[in-house]
Amino acid sequence: MHALQDDLQQEVVMLWHKDKDLSMFTTDDCIVLPGGFSYGDYLRCGALARFSPLMEQVINFANQGGKVLGVCNGFQILCEAGLLPGVLLQNDHQKFVCKNVFIRSDNPHNLIGKHVQDKVLTIPVAHGEGRYYADNNTLKSLKENNQIVFRYCQEDGSITSESNPNGAIENIAGICNKNRNVYGMMPHPERATSNALSNTDGRMILEALTLLN
Repeated sequence: MHALQDDLQQEVVMLWHKDKDLSMFTTDDCIVLPGGFSYGDYLRCGALARFSPLMEQVINFANQGGKVLGVCNGFQILCEAGLLPGVLLQNDHQKFVCKNVFIRSDNPHNLIGKHVQDKVLTIPVAHGEGRYYADNNTLKSLKENNQIVFRYCQEDGSITSESNPNGAIENIAGICNKNRNVYGMMPHPERATSNALSNTDGRMILEALTLLN
């Protein structure tokens, strides 16, 4: 809320997970599922939150073309809800990771990608189950349909195993659905929108969804 409302000067309406009405929003709006630890993540990250009353409305909103962004736990929930393919698994080193990472997009075929194409962004990550995984057929489909939005990289933009903070398959940090209106990413752009934190790289990501209609 702070990043969108105070740093990007966007109108923000807070929603509760038990809400059931999204009729006040249009497909020009964007629903954001933030990071956190929904239901304590005691079962599987996002597995319980997927059944919150609001999620059925979010699914309907997305199926009607509304823009949806899931960050970290929000990304996990979108995968559990079937709005995005694949799954987020425990980090390969089995430790919680909290640090700045570099990501880049070489995919101009979506709202975010064409806004930040070929830019190396510094964005924080904070997760214990952020290792994106998809089977071979799903991965093939993601590539064929240009659904890979972000990959972890080095500062110079090179894709290496050393730049991968969690063991994600092919360094994938973010994806979108085939219709390019639902996005999920593990890094936290909302934590990189303030001059006070000396990092505003996240603004470009959020602007792509809030300013480009």
